[in-house]
This record gives sequence, C-alpha cells and structure tokens, in this order.
Amino acid sequence: MTFKAPDSLSEQIAHYLAERIIRGELKPAERIQEQKVTQALNVSRGSVREALLILERRHLVTILARRGAHVTELDEHNVRSLCTLMGELYTLLGNAVAQHWRNDGDLLPFLAIQQRLTAAFERQDIRAFVEDSFSVMRAAYPFANNPYLQETVENLQPAMSRAYYLALDQRKANMNDFLVLFASLLEAVVARDQQRIRTVLGEYCQRSCELVLAALATA
Repeated sequence: MTFKAPDSLSEQIAHYLAERIIRGELKPAERIQEQKVTQALNVSRGSVREALLILERRHLVTILARRGAHVTELDEHNVRSLCTLMGELYTLLGNAVAQHWRNDGDLLPFLAIQQRLTAAFERQDIRAFVEDSFSVMRAAYPFANNPYLQETVENLQPAMSRAYYLALDQRKANMNDFLVLFASLLEAVVARDQQRIRTVLGEYCQRSCELVLAALATA
C-alpha cells in the first residue's frame, strides 16, 4: 500500500487501522503487532507507533507497558458513557447551528448530506452511511466556532462510528430511522427550537445506545 500527502503518514496509517477496527476486522482486545503492520504497509515502525498513539487518543486502542497496543473492548459501561457524552456534544453543535444560521445558503451543506444519506440508504451502503452521518457534525463546526468542542468530537467520533457500524451491520439498527431523525433535527434547527433539538438528539442517542448494546449481546 502506498500513502500520499496531504495527511501525515502516521495519520494515514491510523485511518487505515481505524477503518479495520470500525468494521470489526480487528476484534476487541486483539493485539495490534507493530512489526506486522510495518511489513504489511511497508512503512517505518516509528510511523506505526505514532499511528497507535493517535488511535489511543481516539479511544480505539489501549497501549499497555510491555504488552503493546490492543483494540479497546466494547462493553455496556463504555457504550453508555460514550452515548451520553456524544448526546451532549451533538446538542451543543445543533444549538450552535440553530442560533447562527442566517440564510438558506447556510443550510445547503446539511441538505446535501441528507441527499447523500438517502442515496446510501437506497444502496444499503453501511460504510458510506456511517461516514456521512458524521459529516453532519463537521458541517456544524463553523457555526459553533469552538476549537475545543471540535477536537473533542473528532477524537470521540471513531469510537462512536465503531459502535454505530456494529448496530447497523447486525441489523439491530435501521438506516431509515436515522433519516427520520435527521429530518426532525433539520426542522428543529430551521425553527431555532433548541428544546426540540435537545429532545430529538437525546432520544436518538438513547435509542442508539440500546441498539448497540443489543448488537453486542449477539456479537
């Protein structure tokens, strides 16, 4: 495999490994051996180590002294903790858009994402659907204009993607449910109804949590 700019080599390696973890190709608690990654990708061991540190920051691997890097485990406590926190962060982003959008042009990125989600649903393309689900928050970043919020969400997003992918892959969750939620969320944003935004996102995160736990129970 050949990696190129603009991302740094370690970021690209981290993205490659993250995709394998999110899709379940690398299992919970599985050890990621630096030498095997180095040989498989034809990259330096130093770059792989940097990539693993990035993945640790993004809550996909745990690095233990003398034991190396292991894929983080998914359990009920971790899933509930993650969903609760992400619900609050999503609400902050949703409220920021509601407060600061000024004209129809400001909402075009969200409408474009809605169209892509619909297309992914029609193709039953889980990977594309999950990726575009998280494009929503990135479209909201400029409205929040908060680098600390953005960094926190970006570091947690891979872990949430992993949980969401599991639920969809095992058919515990339905892509159409998310489309209905997104339509309700857009309506609340257009109306600048912050209480409705909190209610919609709170119900979504609670439902998502239960679906992920159901998927874990049968994994």
